[in-house]
Amino acid sequence: MKPDFEKMPRAELKAYVLAHREDAEALRVLMSRRNPNAKRYKFPDTEEGWQQMEEVFRQKIESKDA
Repeated sequence: MKPDFEKMPRAELKAYVLAHREDAEALRVLMSRRNPNAKRYKFPDTEEGWQQMEEVFRQKIESKDA
């Protein structure tokens, strides 16, 4: 019997999704809870776009380490 994902706290649901990556229903519920005001990045699906995306992620990771 699966847990009730709709009633599960976000942190618990996130942990569940990480442990059960194949569970599409749990992932759907988690993604439906994301912040609508979160910054979104749109990169073209090209080699240059992938490089730009990697650079943005690298900068974010480095800024959190500082």
